[in-house]
Amino acid sequence: MLNKKQVNYCLEVMKEMFPHAECELRHSNPFELVIAVLLSAQCTDNLVNKVTRSLFEKYKTPQDYLAVPLEELQHDIKSIGLYRNKAKNIRKLCQMLIDEYGGEVPQSKTELMKLAGVGRKTANVVASVAFREPAIAVDTHVERVSKRLGICRWKDSVLEVEETLMKKVPKDEWADTHHRMIFFGRYHCKARNPQCPECPLLDLCREGQKRMKKAKATG
Repeated sequence: MLNKKQVNYCLEVMKEMFPHAECELRHSNPFELVIAVLLSAQCTDNLVNKVTRSLFEKYKTPQDYLAVPLEELQHDIKSIGLYRNKAKNIRKLCQMLIDEYGGEVPQSKTELMKLAGVGRKTANVVASVAFREPAIAVDTHVERVSKRLGICRWKDSVLEVEETLMKKVPKDEWADTHHRMIFFGRYHCKARNPQCPECPLLDLCREGQKRMKKAKATG
């Protein structure tokens, strides 16, 4: 496990590699962000952005999503995985926003998690990006990078990864760290082909060193 000084070094390197890391989901307000993050589950941001380009022109408010038949909404997001379930959750979420929040997206993570289709990760993303609340959303990239580097343990749950990062990263750095780790995992420390030979963190990375030794032995 990396100590706090080593973790800070890793985060500084990621900052140098991806100084402009930010949310890549296209949105212009908190409501659009909630919809985009909900759609992004088990799906790439690029695909979501392709779909929301026309989706957000057609649907502007929670009422708009409820004004069309479910089948029409499903058709509009059909290229996204799990589209049937996501369409149902979008409609439930929109109804809750109207009934309980005056049509506005709530700002607190606790209230956000009450919305249909919104789990802890989604709530953290929306709170952080839309409302500038300190939060670390642990998606597949953040979890992978944390475990490969040894910031967290392999057996840690997503919640344990989040709690460990919150302890080891200064609170005012949580949001930026979340985005930098995503970029690091998405474009450098990839799931299938991590760029270990060129990685500036190889000396600290237990997984990278293991992969390099294996490659050397088989090569």
